[in-house]
Amino acid sequence: MLMLVIKYAVTAAVVVLVSEVAKRSDKVGALVASLPFVTIMVMIWLHVEKQGSQKIGSHAYYTFWYVLPTLPMFLVMPWLMSKGLNFWLALAICAAVTMVSFAVTALLAKRLGVNLMP
Repeated sequence: MLMLVIKYAVTAAVVVLVSEVAKRSDKVGALVASLPFVTIMVMIWLHVEKQGSQKIGSHAYYTFWYVLPTLPMFLVMPWLMSKGLNFWLALAICAAVTMVSFAVTALLAKRLGVNLMP
């Protein structure tokens, strides 16, 4: 139970840190947000909980493939916002773009022998 509380506290602290940094500097906030803190934390938690090298390596491997379809969102969101779209509508469109990107990535990855569908 203590480990679960520690996980929540550290994860929340990282999110708060990134949002506070982003308020002060767009570039530094984006740099900090782009660092794979969540993945690193998950790998640390897996290691601390003795999940083994195979599990940790597999997590890192699939994270690579799942990050790819999220990348277009980081170009679409500022473009939509510059066109005057409401934040929530732009975010919804970005979510749809990400889902389509995921489907395309899953199909292409499958051709390479990588099954991304759970």
